Amino acid sequence: MSTEQGPTRPDPGLPDFPGLPADFLWGAATSAYQIEGAAAVDGRTPSIWDTFSHTPGAVDNGDHGDVACDHYHRLPEDLDLLSGLGLDAYRFSLSWPRIQPGGRGPANAKGLDFYDRLVDGLLERGIAPWATLYHWDLPQELEDAGGWPHRDTAYRLADFAEIAVGRLGDRVHHWITLNEPFCSAMLGYHVGCHAPGRKDFPAAVRAVHHLLLGHGLATQRIRATVERPAEVGITFNPAQVYAAGDSPEHLDAARRADGMGRRLYLDPVLLGRYPKDVSEDLERRGAPLPVRDGDLEVIAQPLDFLGINYYFSDTVAPGGEDEEPRRVPQPELPLTAMPWEIYPQGMTDLLIGIDRDYPTPPLYVTENGAAFDDSAFGTDEDGRIQDSPRTAYFADHLAAVARARLEGVDVRGYFAWSLLDNFEWAYGYDKRFGVVHVDFETQRRTLKQSAVWLREAARNSRTR
Repeated sequence: MSTEQGPTRPDPGLPDFPGLPADFLWGAATSAYQIEGAAAVDGRTPSIWDTFSHTPGAVDNGDHGDVACDHYHRLPEDLDLLSGLGLDAYRFSLSWPRIQPGGRGPANAKGLDFYDRLVDGLLERGIAPWATLYHWDLPQELEDAGGWPHRDTAYRLADFAEIAVGRLGDRVHHWITLNEPFCSAMLGYHVGCHAPGRKDFPAAVRAVHHLLLGHGLATQRIRATVERPAEVGITFNPAQVYAAGDSPEHLDAARRADGMGRRLYLDPVLLGRYPKDVSEDLERRGAPLPVRDGDLEVIAQPLDFLGINYYFSDTVAPGGEDEEPRRVPQPELPLTAMPWEIYPQGMTDLLIGIDRDYPTPPLYVTENGAAFDDSAFGTDEDGRIQDSPRTAYFADHLAAVARARLEGVDVRGYFAWSLLDNFEWAYGYDKRFGVVHVDFETQRRTLKQSAVWLREAARNSRTR
């Protein structure tokens, strides 16, 4: 497999992206634990990621999010950075243990005050706030009580939603209930490489259902709480799956991979039912979905939009005895530093497939981006890192979104991941996704070439 970083072609310049309308939403995204720091400040209590990242061997280099980008203390500077990029929207997440320490009971006033400042600062700069309720930082006390495999956690999410929307809903009009429940459930409770680090497949399957139930309950609570209309959605990260061959075994491996990565989540939310073949597969593996009467009606709340995160596609072949399909590397494709294969056409195919297979609300790409070794790139006279592979990545994937629009897919916006270099979960701080470079020793922020390109591309798109 190639280890070359990114596309090898020259800087892409500023293509017109035919298919993207003048009102297409341009944004950047982050999440609370990855950037905020201030882990024990102003009443915040530990999340599962605080516990996991301080577990020896869990995170590369022993890194953790105690300080991260120190965004909690550097909010005005970061808001000015955003404003300078000229983007329309900023997607951020709310730290559950900062707002509701322990995951139960009353709100923490100082935690809510921080998000007041964040939201007001965005609005003062003409940037629309897009808030994600849950981006993986479950309060540790709720994990101790059973975590997402335990049904009660879904109801606790609804309570948290009521607190957050009750305070911010007069100014925040776009709410995402969950970010990537696949990762929360499967990486956290089955693979064990994410918090809380458990390896229990039946527990992971229970977590899938309770995360989706929590989404439905939170959606209901948002709409019952907010005084003015709010747009509510959920963000998934389904990979586009391709079979490595055309044999029945290869096609069945692709079916299983697509079932566990895409249909297990989209079917109940958009169709009101779990896919029959996936449910049967799970029962054969001793991990039935814990569905109770009325659950699917709650999960299938009407959505105002659907968020899709895309980073890579999967080409799969039959796996081993555990029925997990095996990923087949595609050596002709360049790699990011993760190392993930770069295949923009997969994004087009994914968006078209979702639009074809489901009664979809408007779509937004709520994350897309690439980690590269920025130390391998030079700097210009202004000190900006010349990260042309990242710039090309954005250009190619925005072109992929434009192709999907030309095919009739109602995709209305794109959020680059990420605004800042940050704590990249189990990879620590070595994997840099930001369009703004962060020196983690000094916390100095420096624009990269990709940030300037995004600014100019967004401006060009609005004015053509």
